[in-house]
Amino acid sequence: MKKKVLAAIMATAMLALTACGGAAAPAADAGASGGDSGAAAASGSGKKVAVAMPTQSSERWMHDGANMKAQLEELGYTVDLQYAEDDVQAQVSQIENMIAAGANCLVIAAIDSDALVNVEQQAKDAGIPVIAYDRLLMNTDAVSYYATFDNKGVGTKIGQYIVEHCGATKDDPKTIELFMGSPDDNNAHMLYAGLMEQIQPLLDDGSLVCKSGQISFEDNNTLRWDQQTAMKRCEDILTRYYADEDLDICACAYDGLSYGCMSALEGAGYTDANWPMITGQDAELMATKHIISGKQTMSIYKDTRLLASKCVTMVQAVLEGAKPEINDTEQYNNGKIVVPSYLCEPVAVDKDNYKEVIVGGGYYTEEQLAE
Repeated sequence: MKKKVLAAIMATAMLALTACGGAAAPAADAGASGGDSGAAAASGSGKKVAVAMPTQSSERWMHDGANMKAQLEELGYTVDLQYAEDDVQAQVSQIENMIAAGANCLVIAAIDSDALVNVEQQAKDAGIPVIAYDRLLMNTDAVSYYATFDNKGVGTKIGQYIVEHCGATKDDPKTIELFMGSPDDNNAHMLYAGLMEQIQPLLDDGSLVCKSGQISFEDNNTLRWDQQTAMKRCEDILTRYYADEDLDICACAYDGLSYGCMSALEGAGYTDANWPMITGQDAELMATKHIISGKQTMSIYKDTRLLASKCVTMVQAVLEGAKPEINDTEQYNNGKIVVPSYLCEPVAVDKDNYKEVIVGGGYYTEEQLAE
């Protein structure tokens, strides 16, 4: 066995001890190979894995793609990695071309999964296994497995953080506005459900007050998780409902949405004296810098190296006729089937634990965070 493959297996073992319980990182993007995927590097020879990612405009998707490509190539697979820049039809065309080019396995992080139903059927008809990556492929029986983080758990952790740290009581209520994810992404719905389970009791007893009344997901979602859309909506809310009172909490489902809200708040004249609690997800480099400076309160750390590693083990298993490691067979009903899944554990990070979790886990270096 080649030395690099053995090293990859050892690295993955270390990640499994840390990241699924809490830490690790893109400071070394190539990451580890995961599980028993190093069993035979030569086994991938001659086989092509096509990876369809949604966009390079988000830091995390760039890391996901780079990590997976490196790990698959380490095992001897040829990798066709493509980004669709949040263009639904472009992603459909990319996947059609991947099928036509003879892909042996498809890994898809969908922009709009409903738009992919027909092309997924084409893959199934061609005998190509499909693995959903971090976004569930809906309304299809063509998907074999799903690798993701505990998406409801992400919302739960954001909600728990708000409840534990905002200081809201019936005698001292706090104002809150919600900026949730994209309606065409199943993860966004699950995150919202986890969040609301935590904060609904405080909304019910008046400890939390949403002055806009935009509590339902239909009212507070953000198509394509778009930063500019979140900024515009936050500007409108601040103008209409908070002219005479400060907003205390921006419950954002993603770091990009938090950036949009920060811009709106700065434009409305908010300063350190009345800056609200702002949540996020993905612990992007910029978001972590904002946590250090105090502009963002917390984020959800998701080690994309580990997720890529788990997906790689799924790819190798389906191409070798084996069964990959699965830890959830109940939560992810896509409207056609319950998709066997592997869920990695998200971790809440703030100024008190980012050094231990993010820097200590090697996700970012102190030098990166100081730049």
